[in-house]
Amino acid sequence: MDQHNKPIVIIGSGLAAYTLIREYRKLNTEQAITVITQENGDFYSKPMLSTAFASKKDATQLISSSAEKMAEQLNFVIHAHTTVDEIDASKQTLSVHDVNNQQLSLEYSKLVLALGADQIRLNLEGNAADQVITVNDLQDYAVFRDQLADKKKVLILGAGLIGCEFANDLSLGGYQVEVLDLANQVLGRLLPVEIAAELQAKLSALGVVWHLGTTAKSVTKETNGLAIELTNGKILRADLVLSAIGLRPRTALAKHIGITTNRGIVVNRHLETNIKGIYSLGDCAEVGGHVLPYVMPIMQAARTLATILAGQESVLTYPAMPVMVKTPALPLVVSPPPTDSQGAWTIQSEENGMEGLFYNPQAELLGFALAGSATAKRAALTKLLPNILG
Repeated sequence: MDQHNKPIVIIGSGLAAYTLIREYRKLNTEQAITVITQENGDFYSKPMLSTAFASKKDATQLISSSAEKMAEQLNFVIHAHTTVDEIDASKQTLSVHDVNNQQLSLEYSKLVLALGADQIRLNLEGNAADQVITVNDLQDYAVFRDQLADKKKVLILGAGLIGCEFANDLSLGGYQVEVLDLANQVLGRLLPVEIAAELQAKLSALGVVWHLGTTAKSVTKETNGLAIELTNGKILRADLVLSAIGLRPRTALAKHIGITTNRGIVVNRHLETNIKGIYSLGDCAEVGGHVLPYVMPIMQAARTLATILAGQESVLTYPAMPVMVKTPALPLVVSPPPTDSQGAWTIQSEENGMEGLFYNPQAELLGFALAGSATAKRAALTKLLPNILG
């Protein structure tokens, strides 16, 4: 097969992969594309996984389009339930195997790593440590819903964005929810303390119980559920433990073939790794020191890479891209200031809302956190922020 006829191969079938294909097909309808995924390839909204329980949506109801329909509409070949064993960058080939352990060798012209990220797991002791649930994909969500069927009390490990969204959703769904986090406030990486306290209070009003400033040590099976021992010596009891303490980019495959990795798979502003012809985007990628596992940055990167793969010049930029936290108890829109920024938050309360603005010593706006009615100011304030990656 000559270079012109080799397909673009994309490893992954999440938002990054499918947005890339959609954008690329606007520019080139003929180039062969092959998708390799360990999942079944159905397209769904991953952010819905932490907000769909109260609305009584099961896993199948979260699917927007089946893998077969995606492949037909966008003209690509998909290998579902398939794992990549080896990449030979010099020969531009991949060795893979499917769920039946059938081996296959594939060629590529360009390779895109859209591998996603895994949920971080605490190193827990106890005979039920392996029963701690994570929800990172549609199959996880299906298992989670199934296990919740006869349960009443859920302990969530992590009071970050996903943990708080699950706490809100499960409380609305009628569950007793307790949340555990080593930090002393909720959403510690995103919110100033005053707005974090307001969110905590709103979720407490739904019945959420908080255990902050400590973490889990062990999970042990008891007759009527699970016992969770904390590092402060306290014992909590729950029917199910859900871990939502953060994401770790999947970098092992890239590292194995000599691609530079840091927190994520390191790429330049053209989304290309240090190995020519191999690109990366999405939750697994790191560009300019940024790993941004959110919808807007992923779509921005997908549009840029589609243009590059189509043979046009393009450089990735990240404008200010606020993050929406889906907690109906207190709706939030956050654009946190860059890490280690010099400055301070100014907090102002308004009817049914709060506004937090982060200014540097030169009185320049670097970030904001908007709660409740103040979220209406999102568009106006976003225009005042500097680019994340100019």
